[in-house]
Amino acid sequence: MRYLPKSPADREAMLAEIGVGSIEDLFETIPAEYRLTADLKIPRQHSESEVLDRFRAFAGNVASGNVAELATMPATKAYASFLGAGAYRHYRPVIIDSLVQRGEFLTSYTPYQPEISQGTLMAMFEFQTMICELTGMEIANASMYDGSTGAAEAVLMACRVTGRQGAVVARSVHPEYREVMHTATQHQGIPITEFGFDKVTGRVDLAALDAAITDGTAAVVVQSPNFFGVVEDVAAIAEIAHKKGALLIVSIAEAVSLGAVKAPVEADIVSLEAQSYGVAVGFGGPYCGVIACKEKFLRQMPGRLVGETKDKDGKRGFVLTLSTREQHIRREKATSNICTNQALVAMMVTIYLTVYGKQGLRELAEQNMAKAEYLKDVLAKAGAKPLFSGPMFNEFAVALPTSADSVNAKLLEKQIIGGVGLKQWYPELGEGAALWCATELTTKVQMDAAAAGL
Repeated sequence: MRYLPKSPADREAMLAEIGVGSIEDLFETIPAEYRLTADLKIPRQHSESEVLDRFRAFAGNVASGNVAELATMPATKAYASFLGAGAYRHYRPVIIDSLVQRGEFLTSYTPYQPEISQGTLMAMFEFQTMICELTGMEIANASMYDGSTGAAEAVLMACRVTGRQGAVVARSVHPEYREVMHTATQHQGIPITEFGFDKVTGRVDLAALDAAITDGTAAVVVQSPNFFGVVEDVAAIAEIAHKKGALLIVSIAEAVSLGAVKAPVEADIVSLEAQSYGVAVGFGGPYCGVIACKEKFLRQMPGRLVGETKDKDGKRGFVLTLSTREQHIRREKATSNICTNQALVAMMVTIYLTVYGKQGLRELAEQNMAKAEYLKDVLAKAGAKPLFSGPMFNEFAVALPTSADSVNAKLLEKQIIGGVGLKQWYPELGEGAALWCATELTTKVQMDAAAAGL
């Protein structure tokens, strides 16, 4: 029930009914010295995230024994984190955990019996629908394990669709995603060839891509925004791939980017990591991979699909459809061997997207871009120059004055977790190459402190 405040006319009618001239007359029995003569000095209204921050500060004071300082706030300080690289710290509305912990949803079991699982199936169907709206694809599955295994499954799917055996993958794709793709294909006779990126823009090297594709290439795999945070020219990449008969797979590790970056509609398959949509960063998981594609590839798509139908009475209903893709049939005949139900994590994503809505997602993306631009500027003034000139979203690569390891060790002493060093994956970028990220949770105070710490 909504809270509907009383209008002045309502109050007048109520006072007249009980024979009182004013609201003040109701308190005549209270001595004047005990009545308030001025407004209470209470804090302004706070958003949900501000309330949580305030109570975390209270908890920090209690944990540190500074109970006497509770009123003055905080004696302890959380670490400021500028990590990204596939694991993004975004605000999670508290309603997510309140709903997913309900008994109707809190189960790992697949809803095989639609007659008793309509709520779960409907939520999964809504998840698929929203993913399609975000990615510009025609169909989406009800989640994979994560973005890396989703990308690997997309390569296998492309091989089944085209009848070719091989893929070319940009080196600007997340290094760990590339490792998973190699692992998934190495014993299936599917060679993976990697091609480079432009050293100025950070985008895919289109000439290198064109040279890498052969008659046996089933798919081209790129990431946008890529591992360096640079937004790719998907249309130009698609033109080259399609000209040579290969499918285009676009991997997206930072889903929040879809609130501002054009959906990769030129792609044939989109592999999305949806962790940013309401799934907490927690020691490596859980994550929420998704595959979306054009409808003509439907029967080769891995994972579960929920479809809309009508029951015997003509009422709208939902069922698992095309289930021969997984454990219902012999393993060698299936298009996917995914068994563990990821629907609970997909449910978190569904709730998050519903709470934010289209406008909220756009505003969220704009906040991320604005804060990343500010962080890039203050770091540049402190001597950390951007490595690439291409358009970015919420993370970017910089060249630090000294090695990334030494800078991060120095920052850690100030309770600042600096960007991810890139030397282990891209030694050609130098000792000081690092990937820094800012989200809506990153504050100006934290960014200024990080720049000062350099």
